[in-house]
Amino acid sequence: MRSSAIPVHCAGANDLPYSHSMKDLIVITAVGNDRPGVVQQLTQKILDCGGNIVESRMTALGQDLAMLMMVAGNWHTMGRLESELQKAAEHTGFTVSLRRTEARQVREDMLPYAVDVVCLDQPGIVHNLVGFFASHGIEIAELNTRSYAAAHTGAPMFSVQIAISIPGSVHIAALREEFMEFCDRMNLDAILEPVKG
Repeated sequence: MRSSAIPVHCAGANDLPYSHSMKDLIVITAVGNDRPGVVQQLTQKILDCGGNIVESRMTALGQDLAMLMMVAGNWHTMGRLESELQKAAEHTGFTVSLRRTEARQVREDMLPYAVDVVCLDQPGIVHNLVGFFASHGIEIAELNTRSYAAAHTGAPMFSVQIAISIPGSVHIAALREEFMEFCDRMNLDAILEPVKG
């Protein structure tokens, strides 16, 4: 499992800032054979439709490239994207899906924390980690994983980076202690710390 996610932000059409006239949002996922120029083709199609890429992630998974984007635009842009990206999918050989969404509501009572985990690769790591946070009512905002070989021994290693949102009512010291005990039982080296800035 290789997933070295690369966060990408593109301001989009003419680098204009997000405006109220571009209030509609659509989430686009695209997966297909990784080759030079394919990202340019798909992002050009979004630009031609009048879309503005406000958030995106792109990562190589095996021989494939996976893209996840949130695009803003007006109602006309959304209709064009739904039509034109399906045509582009046929041309590029990518599997593309689109889903309209709304802006996430910002909750002032949530504290952003970062979790970093490194361990020997083994089944169930991600499942157990997300299960721990779900059992405490903690939202996962972002999750990235990567498999690699240890530098000197060549042992199969696994790393996880998770961005979480902790409710202000949660006692952080108690949560951290419980999380570290959980990681000790799982043989995981972990850090849980507040996001700075």
